[in-house]
Amino acid sequence: MLRRIIGFCQDDEGDWIADLSCLHSQHVRHQSPFQDRGWVLTESGRAERVGTELACPLCDRAELPDRLRVARSAGPFNAETLPAGLRGDHRVADGTWGLLRVVNGAVRFRMTTDPPLDVRLSAGDEQAIPPTVLHRVAPEGTMEIVIEFLIRDDHMRPDNTPSSDVDDPTVKSDPETDREWPATT
Repeated sequence: MLRRIIGFCQDDEGDWIADLSCLHSQHVRHQSPFQDRGWVLTESGRAERVGTELACPLCDRAELPDRLRVARSAGPFNAETLPAGLRGDHRVADGTWGLLRVVNGAVRFRMTTDPPLDVRLSAGDEQAIPPTVLHRVAPEGTMEIVIEFLIRDDHMRPDNTPSSDVDDPTVKSDPETDREWPATT
């Protein structure tokens, strides 16, 4: 999944790391002739890459970044109170991760990662949800879920309010509510 580069830092060995909009980080080494990233060696080269995209396999695997904290929770919801917006295609805001927790029963969870995820989650299961990735939740009988919205404090302004990337860490609906999903196997 492609993610926007928002900045750079160096590790203890001096290798450059790209900070991504999904809150993951990724080494961007110049290792000629295998990886031609000479641009990473200069300040101007790195500055030109801010805002460009880089593949993030950690998002495709829905792996939570480090140092997240709960900004707010939604729920609990049961089969009757689960909002229509969560049943249809929707996204978590940029710069915010979701964490679906199944308290009781079971739900079907689908997400458009690469490869797409289609799983049945039962009581005690959790599912991380990367920012801006289409997903949906479908109750399977009696159930109860809670959703936590996670942010990183380094994405906060000095007055302790969220930066523009996380101004509204809530569910974003998608106009494509009739999206075709692959058949369940």
